[in-house]
Amino acid sequence: MSTMSVHRARFFRAPESGLRHQTPRHVQSLAVSRAMKMDSQSSHMGKVEELSVQNMAALPAPQIDTTKSPSNLQFDRMQQLDRELSQENIQEFGQFVGREALLDEEYWTAAWLRAESHWEDRANDRYADNYKRKFAEQEFNAIKRRCRAQNGQKCMCIVAVKKEPSNVKQTILKSIVGTLDLSIQYLLHGETFPGERVRAPLFCRINEAGPARYGYIGNLCVAKSARRRGIASSMISYALESAKRTGVGQVYVHVHRDNGPAQELYKKMEFKMVEQASAQLVKERTYLLCLEI
Repeated sequence: MSTMSVHRARFFRAPESGLRHQTPRHVQSLAVSRAMKMDSQSSHMGKVEELSVQNMAALPAPQIDTTKSPSNLQFDRMQQLDRELSQENIQEFGQFVGREALLDEEYWTAAWLRAESHWEDRANDRYADNYKRKFAEQEFNAIKRRCRAQNGQKCMCIVAVKKEPSNVKQTILKSIVGTLDLSIQYLLHGETFPGERVRAPLFCRINEAGPARYGYIGNLCVAKSARRRGIASSMISYALESAKRTGVGQVYVHVHRDNGPAQELYKKMEFKMVEQASAQLVKERTYLLCLEI
């Protein structure tokens, strides 16, 4: 299942949100055989994840836009978990830590996760790896541009990082298992929700209140091997807390109309559908959801 772009003009479908719901567990009488099966599947998924990371590191160096921001991308850089845990504004949940991405390697891994998610249903495509590589390169450069944007708009790339024992060191490529974008934007003049089609007035009042700010969540995805562990909901909770600290009152997200698991996830987190937006989103086949914070 693919992800949603942070830009309103184009949206992709999203995983856990990217979650692929699996069959519920069977009755206790089948517990032993099921456990054996799950161990086999877990081993297989670990191999799939390892192969994916090796493929990512083995590909030629990505084409990076260094005109405005130099890059020091190192695929073998190790994750400094002790340094991360001493930071402010992090959230620990189980075996994972949610925080803002800081390094180019983290941006690249987030971009690769999104590429894998976007092409997940087309793994047998002959050119899938080339397409994923190109998608990841474009998204990597786009993340860096968005995160350094100014003019009152803020964007942060949030990642879920797997915690390892103190005596275990893991590369950044292998430690990041989830990502999403949180952007703080302004409603355009006359809008009551993001993307509303309004006719701009010829004149405006001098004493009119300034444009309202809002949060927007996009590009939510979780690595295939790490789904159904509450990572998506934990990253969303972290994003909501981050948005609250900026002073915004609403956070929005677009969800594809065929993405039942994502709709269920946001419903559990008390997002409500923006009914006024539904009619104009028919062609895009998406819903706009909102949470008051």
